[in-house]
Amino acid sequence: MNIKGFYIDKFIDFEKKLNGESITNFHSFRKDAIAKFKEIDFPTTKNEEWRFTDVSPITKQNFIPANLISKIKIDKSKVEKIIFTGFDFHLLVFVNGIFEPSLSEIKDLPKNVFVGSLKKFQAEKEDLFYKHFNKIVSNDTAFNFLNSSFSVDGFAVYVPKNIVLEKPIQVLFINGSEDENILISPRNLFVVEENSQMKLIVNYNGLNNQKYFSNIITEIFIGENAIVDYYQIQNENDNSYHIEKIQAIQKDKSLFNQFNITFGGEIVRNDINSKLDGEYIETHFYGLYMINGKQHVDNHTFVDHAKPNCMSNELYKGILDENSHGVFNGKIIVRQDAQKTNAYQQNKTILLYKGATIDTKPQLEIFADDVKCSHGATVGHLDEVSEFYIRSRGVPKELAKSMLIRAFANDVIETMKITELKEQINHMIFQHLHQIEI
Repeated sequence: MNIKGFYIDKFIDFEKKLNGESITNFHSFRKDAIAKFKEIDFPTTKNEEWRFTDVSPITKQNFIPANLISKIKIDKSKVEKIIFTGFDFHLLVFVNGIFEPSLSEIKDLPKNVFVGSLKKFQAEKEDLFYKHFNKIVSNDTAFNFLNSSFSVDGFAVYVPKNIVLEKPIQVLFINGSEDENILISPRNLFVVEENSQMKLIVNYNGLNNQKYFSNIITEIFIGENAIVDYYQIQNENDNSYHIEKIQAIQKDKSLFNQFNITFGGEIVRNDINSKLDGEYIETHFYGLYMINGKQHVDNHTFVDHAKPNCMSNELYKGILDENSHGVFNGKIIVRQDAQKTNAYQQNKTILLYKGATIDTKPQLEIFADDVKCSHGATVGHLDEVSEFYIRSRGVPKELAKSMLIRAFANDVIETMKITELKEQINHMIFQHLHQIEI
């Protein structure tokens, strides 16, 4: 049986476990998705958008949908070891994509704010749910339809207008099984209305070294004059696969800061997109990935300047060792009406070993004439002159190289606004440096 046939058969098993939920509007959405999944192939390197990423290791294996296996038990001590600490936050914990209330802690929320599972959001705020769910994301690959077919949960955040959510929300995804390769399909949604502010930390971790496949879709609605800081830290095991699509839409005078930090995963593909659908909007995309072995990380970003007087800034950095492979494809489009646009993009990569490779493709498409736009990419090795200068001060070779690598990463890390999170990310970088040969 081919892989598509496997998932189509598993959908029948999946339906049997839904009981009364099989007659809901949400399940009609799933059935529509599996019908479309049947008609579309998984992307290959013959597809331009996937030219540098071979997903056949994912599509040649059978991953059992997470809700078809026995529930994995996680105790709080495991959670406490992998969450970010040192500051107050609301905590949502998902085990294989399913909300785990006993491990979560949400309290003292402002009136009418919702922080919880997508399933509960659908039940309690049905009108809001259907007003936003699946309204802006483009389902254009078999992976997207696969997510829509098997999704049962995910996180949901709703912040009504004129509310500043002081405490960050930390969402922890713990994925994996003791003995089976599983498919995890979270579907996430957050809505931040006008004049409101929030910070979100999404923390992806693996249970063990067992293979699994995380296939994720996140939709973000940012209202007029709203501010959203979105930190995504992916520290899954090196046998895992992670494919994620993030789609945001921003309204007038909003600010969106998106931080994408990647350490783990055998094959990782992030599609991070924002549509600037108003005036005087700011969008900032920051990315850092540190990989080694045979890891493959592909970051695709897309900033769509649809209206005038907006600004976007993008900085992505990669640190590649051994036989790892990085891909950066960053696209900025400035549409005809988007006069007075300022758009900047930079991609910088350090290769620590001759076997490491990078394919980088910064793109600008400009259809307006009164704009300031630039993009660029650099690929190189550690600066030997700087290394020599540091070593001449009596610093050992390995430490000198470590200092240069951390300085290279610092441009991204220093843009983070939560001091304690920044310190812990720096510690993760330090730990990761001990895993690579420098």
